[in-house]
Amino acid sequence: MKAAFAGFLFVLSLILGAPAWAAEPVVVASKIDTEGALLGNIILAVLHSHGVAVESRLQLGPTSIVRRAIIAGQIDIYPEYTGNGATFFQRDRDPVWRDPVKGYETVKQLDHDQNNLIWLAPSPADNSWAIAIRADFGAAQQVATLEDFAAYIGKGGRTKLAASAEFNESPGALPAFQSAYGFTLTRNQKLILVGGNTSATIRAAAEGISGVNAAMAYGTDGALAALHLMALADDKHVQTVYQPTPVIRAAVLAQHPEIETLLDPVFRSLSIERLRALNAKIAVEGAEASAVASDYLRSVR
Repeated sequence: MKAAFAGFLFVLSLILGAPAWAAEPVVVASKIDTEGALLGNIILAVLHSHGVAVESRLQLGPTSIVRRAIIAGQIDIYPEYTGNGATFFQRDRDPVWRDPVKGYETVKQLDHDQNNLIWLAPSPADNSWAIAIRADFGAAQQVATLEDFAAYIGKGGRTKLAASAEFNESPGALPAFQSAYGFTLTRNQKLILVGGNTSATIRAAAEGISGVNAAMAYGTDGALAALHLMALADDKHVQTVYQPTPVIRAAVLAQHPEIETLLDPVFRSLSIERLRALNAKIAVEGAEASAVASDYLRSVR
C-alpha cells in the first residue's frame, strides 16, 4: 500500500509539473580580495546566464579557507592561481612553477590525482610579484624591463622602492630579482611599509612620497594603469607564474560538463591588460564587482 501511494505521489508530481527532486545548486566561491571578487562574479554570472543553478559564497576568505572548503566539498568551484600549487604540494623549489604551461599541467595533474579537483583553462594573465615604476620615469630613463632597471641602478641612477618587509626579505621576491639581474638596493633606496598591501606601495610611487619612484606590485594590479605606473618585464622569468584558473570538483563537472565549455573561452579572454582594467574599475573607481563582471561578459559575447 505504501509503495502504491509513493507511486501515486510521483505521478502526481509529474502531472503538476513539479520535479520529483531538485538539482543541487553549484556553490561558487572566491577569495576575499578584489580580483577574487571579480573572477568569482564572472563564474557566477556565466553559469547563471546559461541555466545552471548556483549558490554564491563569494569572498569566502583567504586562500587557506577556500582551499579547505573545496577539498571538503563545502564549495564546488572557485578561481585559484596556478603558482599556488607550489605551496599546496610542498614543491616550492621546483622550477616548473616559473613556466606557465608546465606549472599549469603540473598542478592540474597533482590536484586531479590527490584531490579529485579539475583545473579548467587558465587566463593568460600572470599575477606574480613585480616591480613597477612611474611611467614618466621609465620613458625618461628608457627603463621598461628589470634588465634595464638593473643597468640604471648600476650607473648610479636615483631610485627608491616602496615595498613590504616580506617583499624585501622573502627569497622568492626582491632577493630573487636582485640575484637574477645583478643589482642591489641599499637601505636608503628602500621605503619599507607595514603590511603587504600593494595599493599603498603603488600610491607611494605614483605620488613620489619620500622620493619613491618604484613599487612592489602584482602583475594584474588595477591601480597600475590608473596611477600611471608600469610593471617592469621579468624576461628571465624569476617569479612563480600565477595564472587565474577556475577549479571545480570532478563530481560536479561530471554532473555539469557544459561548465568547462562555458568558462574556458571567458578565462582565455582575460589578458593581463584586461584584468588590470577590470580590477581598476573596482579598486580605483569603486564599482561593484558584480556589475564589472556583467559588463565585461556582455562585451565579449
